[in-house]
Amino acid sequence: MNTKKLKLLFIVNPSSGSNQINYEQEIKTFFSTKKVAFEIYLLPKNCDLANVKLAIEKAKADRVIAVGGDGTLKLVAECLLGTKTPIGIIPAGSANGMAKELGIPEELNCALTLAMNGKPKQIHAVLINNELCIHLADIGFNAYIVKKFDELPTRGMWTYAKATWHAFWYHRKMDVQFKIGDKLIKQKAAMVVVANAKQYGTGFEINPDGKLNDGVFEVIIVKDYAVMEILKIWATKLPWNPKKIESFQTSNLKITTKHKVHFQVDGEYKGKLNTIEAKLIPKAINIIVNASNSTAF
Repeated sequence: MNTKKLKLLFIVNPSSGSNQINYEQEIKTFFSTKKVAFEIYLLPKNCDLANVKLAIEKAKADRVIAVGGDGTLKLVAECLLGTKTPIGIIPAGSANGMAKELGIPEELNCALTLAMNGKPKQIHAVLINNELCIHLADIGFNAYIVKKFDELPTRGMWTYAKATWHAFWYHRKMDVQFKIGDKLIKQKAAMVVVANAKQYGTGFEINPDGKLNDGVFEVIIVKDYAVMEILKIWATKLPWNPKKIESFQTSNLKITTKHKVHFQVDGEYKGKLNTIEAKLIPKAINIIVNASNSTAF
C-alpha cells in the first residue's frame, strides 16, 4: 500500500491583486491540521524564470500551485510545460480569468481544498511569438487597456474602468491581414484575439466555441469600434453582436498589421509589434480542476 504523503509547492506572487490577504500565512494555517507536506516560494519583484524552475526542481512536489493571477499561472506553466506535474490555481489576481474559466472557487479554503484533492486535466496552449499563452492574447484595444492598467497605481475593476476610458479616447482601429487555410483576410479591426479559452476575467465570453482540449484555438476579429460592444468585455456578460465580430478556428496563424500595435498575453502587456505568429502546443500542461464545475472541456 502506497502511504507516501502528498507534497505541494505553492508559488505565491505577493504583488498580485489587492494585497488584502496574507496568502503565506493563510496557507500555513489551512495545512496545519492536514496530513500534507508543503513548501511556499514567494516570487521576488523581479522574478527570474530560471530561479522558479530551480525552486520547483528542489521541492520535488507532487503538485505545484500558482497563487496569483493569470501572469503567475503562466509563469508556473512555463516551468512545467510538457511535464506531467499537475498545476493548481489559487485565484489571487485582479481578474483571474483562467481560474474563472476552469470553475476554480474564489473562496480561499475551497480553492486550497481543490488544489489538494482535485483531478488533473490535460490542456493545450498556444505559443505566440515565443510567448506561452494558456488563456487569451490580443492586439489592439484590450491590449492598450492592459498597458494603461499596468501604469495606474491601484488595482481592481475601478482601475480597469479608468484604463478603458483612456483607451476610448486614444486608441484607433488597426489594418490587419492574415491567412487561415486558403482564405486571405484583410480587415480594419478594433482588436484581434487569439483565444485558447472562452472568457475574460470579468466573465465576458469572447469565444463561446473555445475548449481547452479540442486541438485548435480561435481567432476573434472585433471589427467595429463600437463603444457599447467593447464595454461588454469589462462591464457585462451580455452576448456580442454577431455583426461586430468574426471568428475562425486554426492550429497555426500569422497576423501582420500595417502599423505597430499593442500586444498582451494572459494579462501581461508585451509592447508594440506588427507581426504575430501563433501555433498550438498540444497536451501542454496538466491543470487541477473540478471537472463537474467547468465548461472549459
